[in-house]
Amino acid sequence: MDTVDALAFVGPNLFGVTQRPEDVLAGAARAGISTTVVVCARPPEYRLEAGNDAVAALAGEHLAVLRGLARVDPNRPDAAAELRRCFGSLGLRGLFLHPWEEVFQINDPRVEPVLRVCAEFGRPVVVAAGYPWVSEPLQVADVAGRYPGLRFVLTNGGQFNISGLGQTDARLALRRCENLLLTTTGVYRQDFIESVAREYGAHRFLYAGGSPHFDRDYELLRVSEAALPEEDRAMLRAGTARSLFD
Repeated sequence: MDTVDALAFVGPNLFGVTQRPEDVLAGAARAGISTTVVVCARPPEYRLEAGNDAVAALAGEHLAVLRGLARVDPNRPDAAAELRRCFGSLGLRGLFLHPWEEVFQINDPRVEPVLRVCAEFGRPVVVAAGYPWVSEPLQVADVAGRYPGLRFVLTNGGQFNISGLGQTDARLALRRCENLLLTTTGVYRQDFIESVAREYGAHRFLYAGGSPHFDRDYELLRVSEAALPEEDRAMLRAGTARSLFD
């Protein structure tokens, strides 16, 4: 059964949660995951170039089972140049932005240069979403609406507490922007995954283990047991991610 884990962090982490490449590969093999999309964690030295190099080398060495994402800091004046290097020389498959850890708002003008590079190369943008004030779903929708040709993937189902106004904001964002998708990571309400897939289409949701911050196997179990037709579960497990990262 084809399964794509749409996000795993690898390498040294400034904030202490580290996952080694061999841990990613072994965990995926145990879970029966065909392909894992990897990105560097926030490195202790505050520079992302070495992390991008390491992810590209790792993905190149394990091309059958790994895909790599670039990570840049839009606060830096050379962020667009670094992203162009990642897509051109390193062959990475998309951009990962973490507004909370890199300290910027996703709809800040400083983000525009890297989004233009993504548009030029036709690569998706994965956003660490749901963080207050910097990457809430309607903030991402604000950006996605200006770049209808780009696909934006929000981690954490768009926000952390899938209830109340947070859930409403995630649904509003999906309704407003057809190019906006969600990952299942940390979405503890099973009915949210199921209802979004029914209302907006299973192609708007994709499985992501989120390791080492989340449990890869548990996240996969919730997708595999979702009360959806098998073709929809297959789309969540792999179909959408294949269209983004292959």
